[in-house]
Amino acid sequence: MQSPASATQSIESLPATSSSDEESTLDAILIRLGEFGRFQTVILVLTCLPVLFNSVSSITYVFTAGTVAHRCNITECDGPQSVYDEPWTKYAIPTKSRELDQCRRYAPRAITNWTTPREDEQYCGADNFDSEVAQDCPSNSFIFRDEEVTISNDFGIYCDDEWKLTLAGTVNNVGQFVGIPLGGLISDKYGRRNALTLGGILSAIFGIWRSFTTAFVPFLIFEFLDNVANSSLYTICFIIGIELVGPSKRVLACSVITIFYAIGEIILAAVSMYFPNWRIMLRILYIPALAILSYYWILPESVRWLLSQERETEATDILKRAARTNKRRLSDATLDKLILANREKLNTQGGRRFPIREACGKLFFRIANCSLSWVVIVLVYYGLSLNSVFLGGNKYYNFMLIALVEIPGFFLPCLTMDRYGRRYSLCGYMLLSGLCCLCTVFVASDQYYLQLTLFLVGKLSITAAFQVLYFFTSEIFPTNLRNSLMSFCSMVGRFGAMVAPQTPLLTKYYENAPAILFAFCALLSGCLSLLFPETSNTILPTTLHEAHKIGNKKPSKDPNSSTINLENENTYI
Repeated sequence: MQSPASATQSIESLPATSSSDEESTLDAILIRLGEFGRFQTVILVLTCLPVLFNSVSSITYVFTAGTVAHRCNITECDGPQSVYDEPWTKYAIPTKSRELDQCRRYAPRAITNWTTPREDEQYCGADNFDSEVAQDCPSNSFIFRDEEVTISNDFGIYCDDEWKLTLAGTVNNVGQFVGIPLGGLISDKYGRRNALTLGGILSAIFGIWRSFTTAFVPFLIFEFLDNVANSSLYTICFIIGIELVGPSKRVLACSVITIFYAIGEIILAAVSMYFPNWRIMLRILYIPALAILSYYWILPESVRWLLSQERETEATDILKRAARTNKRRLSDATLDKLILANREKLNTQGGRRFPIREACGKLFFRIANCSLSWVVIVLVYYGLSLNSVFLGGNKYYNFMLIALVEIPGFFLPCLTMDRYGRRYSLCGYMLLSGLCCLCTVFVASDQYYLQLTLFLVGKLSITAAFQVLYFFTSEIFPTNLRNSLMSFCSMVGRFGAMVAPQTPLLTKYYENAPAILFAFCALLSGCLSLLFPETSNTILPTTLHEAHKIGNKKPSKDPNSSTINLENENTYI
């Protein structure tokens, strides 16, 4: 899943946190143009579509590399028309979590009355099998419950080889680990629009190509390449989508973009349900992504990036087009002022670097604790989605509900962060998610609705924690290191995404092992989050000294003090 975590690489790109002349002048122009006019609406719609594809690409392995329900082919009993649920399977096959064991059968007794079963008679009974002796299924000899086709039954990956299926998810996230910084470099050097177009087209090509692979290794190669190309799309769309939005509308724009990530997951589950063949599913999902090629001509480049590259003419042309679309007036004098302020900024900022080694020394525990929070939240966030398909009931509906519950999770922190603070909000959401995971251990496997409810509340809570962490991490580091340190924490968090696909393997040793792992990590990290300094109602730190002093004093309520309300000043991430 590239997760929304990748957007944090671009925090420094958000203008609200800067006090430079160019930033404030450009913000003033955006306000004059209309903070969320027709021009911005079109841009936002265009950027939301690649977010859908990014969401799909980051988690397709749940259905392309999923385990297909199967059982041993009992040659003594199964005939040409046999189905998964035969009446005699309770005598021939052990049960595991109230389901037929997929890889073992009971040994046949040495008796002479075996007869080939007929459709109108039943010859296989309890006396034909030794329930004390279980043995492995014959190689590639299985009866399937559904018509679903994944790489499991397409490539013959069963039982002892099922680690290959979970490996697909890990390779997916390794691709994202590589692609996130690579996409950031391309975006910074060659422009947001070019990086978005290149990444989207390559991802579509690799995804379609993957649907034609006939062996496991080529499938993994294209899974990796797809996510290298696709992983930065969320970040780029996040930047483009909000850089032309006025200061007071950025939170709204962020929320809309984030919602489309969840909608992409829902679309993935719906397509997988109606087209249960992994090859057809990939083609349906990836062929429309080829339309991203048109973005090279229809999507305007980021004005802020153009200004940073001293391409003022192109930047002002875009602003003029925005003014015409929104039916607003924009004078040449205003644009000239913007260009002069931009040139002054570029001339005066050269060469200044922040002492990152000193920061790592003074803020070591904060960086380590923040990195742990990222790992844990990403692990639980993806782990709950991946393990939801193993609940009872319809796995597609389960996955849709788990994705749908993310939407209120994105907005929930807005109700708690200012009232209870960042630290207590983060702690509370992580503890609630951990407790929900822990409670599933004590719920019987046949209590489907209770299990599903706990999963939904757990996913809602961890999604809310994710949103709080975006804000929190942006506020505890100094300006000149904010992007670097947040990118570092986000990258470390990818290790959680790499481990998450492997957690279903733990059920072979203990059915509730994944839930216990999620609960332990969430509860531990939730408690450690209380050691963070509180950043609510404080200004964003500019220097290392200011960052180090956060939390040493209670925020002043004096309106003339140096602290300000972040929400009122629009200093969001």
